[in-house]
Amino acid sequence: MDQPTAQPPSLSALTTYLLSRTGKTARTRLAERLTERHLRLWHMAVLAALADFGPHAQRDLARRLSIDPSDTAKVVEELGALGYVERTRDPADRRRVLVAVTGTGRVALAELQAEAEAVQDELLAPLTPAEREQLAGMLGRVLAHLGI
Repeated sequence: MDQPTAQPPSLSALTTYLLSRTGKTARTRLAERLTERHLRLWHMAVLAALADFGPHAQRDLARRLSIDPSDTAKVVEELGALGYVERTRDPADRRRVLVAVTGTGRVALAELQAEAEAVQDELLAPLTPAEREQLAGMLGRVLAHLGI
C-alpha cells in the first residue's frame, strides 16, 4: 500500500503544485512561530515595510502590502499597543497620520527575521548554499515577471 503522504505523480510533476505545497508549509511553520509571540505574518510584513521604506501613511502602507485598509488599521493598532510602531501627524499635511517603526519594533523585527530564517533553513535543508541562491534568484525572476 502507498504511503498516505505520497502525492499523485500527475500533481508532483507540476512545478506550480510543488510551489504551492512548499509555500503553504513555509507559511504554516512561520505562522506557528509568530503565534508563540502573539503575532501574525501581517505584523511582520508591516514592521518590515516600515523598517525598509520608512514611515508611511496607513493607506499607503495598506496599498504597498496589498492589505485591506481596515486590516491594516487593526495591525497598526496592535503593533502600537506593543510599542513597535508610533503614529504621528505628517508635518506636510496635518490631516495624515504617519506610521513609523520604533527601536523596540526594530528589535522585534530582527527576532522575527531570525525565526523566518530558521524556518527557511529547515525547509531548504536538502539544498546546498549554491542551490538556495539559485532558487532564490529564479523565484525572484518569476515574481518580477508577475509584477509582484
